[in-house]
Amino acid sequence: MATASRARVAHLLRHLQSAACQCPTHSHTYSQAPGLSPSGKTTDYAFEMAVSNIRYGAGVTKEVGMDLQNMGAKNVCLMTDKNLSQLPPVQAVMDSLVKNGISFQVYDDVRVEPTDASFKDAIEFAKKGAFDAYVAVGGGSTMDTCKAANLYASSPHSEFLDYVNAPIGKGKPVTVSLRPLIAVPTTSGTGSETTGVAIFDYEHLKVKTGIASRAIKPTLGLVDPLHTLHMPGQVVANSGFDVLCHALESYTALPYHMRSPCPSNPIARPAYQGSNPISDIWAVHALRIVAKYLKRAVRNPDDLEARSNMHLASAFAGIGFGNAGVHLCHGMSYPISGLVKTYKAKDYNVDHPLVPHGLSVVLTSPAVFTFTAQMFPERHLETAEILGADIRTARTQDAGAVLADTLRKFLFDLNVDNGLAALGYSKADIPSLVKGTLPQERVTKLAPRPQSEEDLCALFEASMKLY
Repeated sequence: MATASRARVAHLLRHLQSAACQCPTHSHTYSQAPGLSPSGKTTDYAFEMAVSNIRYGAGVTKEVGMDLQNMGAKNVCLMTDKNLSQLPPVQAVMDSLVKNGISFQVYDDVRVEPTDASFKDAIEFAKKGAFDAYVAVGGGSTMDTCKAANLYASSPHSEFLDYVNAPIGKGKPVTVSLRPLIAVPTTSGTGSETTGVAIFDYEHLKVKTGIASRAIKPTLGLVDPLHTLHMPGQVVANSGFDVLCHALESYTALPYHMRSPCPSNPIARPAYQGSNPISDIWAVHALRIVAKYLKRAVRNPDDLEARSNMHLASAFAGIGFGNAGVHLCHGMSYPISGLVKTYKAKDYNVDHPLVPHGLSVVLTSPAVFTFTAQMFPERHLETAEILGADIRTARTQDAGAVLADTLRKFLFDLNVDNGLAALGYSKADIPSLVKGTLPQERVTKLAPRPQSEEDLCALFEASMKLY
């Protein structure tokens, strides 16, 4: 009888154990990180915020020499492009360096919309110079080039593809220490002064890719709104479209706790983690500024209030997307830029065909958000309302159409090219555009709705004409 009782008790205990709560709080598997199954394939349970120090103020560029002095810098690399090297922002930086006794060399061969070849040229300059600090003066192209130069000069034995995002590169985590980098943005778009991302055209495959690691973010971003007064109208518009899509995409991205796999080590947690409560705040605030000030900033070059606010919006959106990530508009934009034939954007003084990044991103936005809205319709309606739509009678199933119409009106008001066809693309190019999108998994997998090749074909086709 005693033996039978003991057996029954043992059976009950086993039954209770199997039925017990297995969550990390109540289970005894203490060695197992929350959300991480033994196979390592479950979704993440945490997100991490990383952002450069940011200093904002009209005329703040004059402090750069003092900052470098405070860092103990003795041999500085100043990176910019040929156009900017003749303009006041670069002059203001050089004046500050000279005034504070900072020894520096100028590299002004940055390519607008950089390539792997232009990155490698800057990297070679950085390696030869043995610099102990960097200053990047320009738009995203300059800041991204400088990040790459700093990374590979600090890791001289690495091969170029070691740090490039998979599946194009090896996507290795950055474990070396980098030199201080001060970013002085002159456009109001990329937010690159806040992020650990460097984007370039990989010419062999004719697609854009990049390097993404918190380790490469600038040490300090000097956001000086006076520099925005030198931007032509179309540059302001296209830069602003990048801010617009950074905010929209990061706010509608797959939530961080739905992204998989859960990293087995925090160093493997990607910079682009999915939407999260902190990034959401920055994205929504950036969107409000875009709605209020972008058109004014484009139409009136002397509107310092509008241009100053767009400069801030760029940094705000950078903080948001730099930690949440972007998705389909950006994933599809990379082949649009990379496969450009003859298109040359107005107000861009370059010697090669060029689709500005912000334009390549925004042209697919009506199609993309029509497609993604079924997953998080409330967020799509909320952003449409911020951009001026009346959503009082809108139904959740109409969220995509409402946001798409709002975006089309916004773009039409700013005389934006009528879709990809206006850039020289036709239906015959769609297979190549899709092929160039497929490797962009770092961003496309953050879309709230999974997409097939057929879906991508349909999205490119729907983006051929906007109005």
